[in-house]
Amino acid sequence: EYFVSYYDYYQPEAYIPQRDIYIEKDASKNADLDRLRLSTTTSLSTRDDVIIVASVSCIFGLGSPEDYKASVVAARTGELLERNDLLGRLADIQYTRNDFDFQRGTFRVRGDVVELYPSYESFAIRFEFFGDEIEKISYINPISAETLAVEEQVFIYPAEHYIMPGDRIGSAVENIKTELQQRLQELRQQGKLLEAQRLQARTMYDIEMMQEIGYCSGIENYARHLSGLPPGARPYTLIDYFPKDFLLFIDESHVAI
Repeated sequence: EYFVSYYDYYQPEAYIPQRDIYIEKDASKNADLDRLRLSTTTSLSTRDDVIIVASVSCIFGLGSPEDYKASVVAARTGELLERNDLLGRLADIQYTRNDFDFQRGTFRVRGDVVELYPSYESFAIRFEFFGDEIEKISYINPISAETLAVEEQVFIYPAEHYIMPGDRIGSAVENIKTELQQRLQELRQQGKLLEAQRLQARTMYDIEMMQEIGYCSGIENYARHLSGLPPGARPYTLIDYFPKDFLLFIDESHVAI
């Protein structure tokens, strides 16, 4: 597996006070690299014989491995499961419905057939229902819809690394608001009213998105609150997804470790 940064382009948020210029954060993700990153954590969660080639991104913040693994959706042939229940479970783990533009991280519905394109795979999964029962599960080509294999059971991993259980959103939002008020007070005491206004507007927008859909752009900025970690704690990284008996090789020729 291969785990590197998924950004093709990244412009951090910036403010130039001398000219009162605010530069919004801008970034462009590489979909193929994002798939490889998700494939890495999926493999680590399901297998023991995994070799990962990673850049320094392996020590950057990721979502909680416990939440990631606990969010897996299992489905098997013959299981009694209402179609809408399956759609709800997929939405909970950050898959979005798109009946017209079928791409990674989306699913589409055609009558009693649900097709899902996992974020970490090169193939799609088709679920065929007969009433409230899963009649058939197939791997398909996402472009031609050709059947590649028929499966008895599948496990669907989240479309994003940051998965927020619904029962923790409320407490996380309250903690974010508390820290926001502390930061706003600091900025106002320093006379940075414009910075305070922009910070408040952006944070409140992010909170609204998390409450509505469980995700927002830049959600990694709130990793500590979402994971329930105390102040000063390090964030979860790819290293936390490894088992206890993993072996690590470090090749960093220009830095002393």
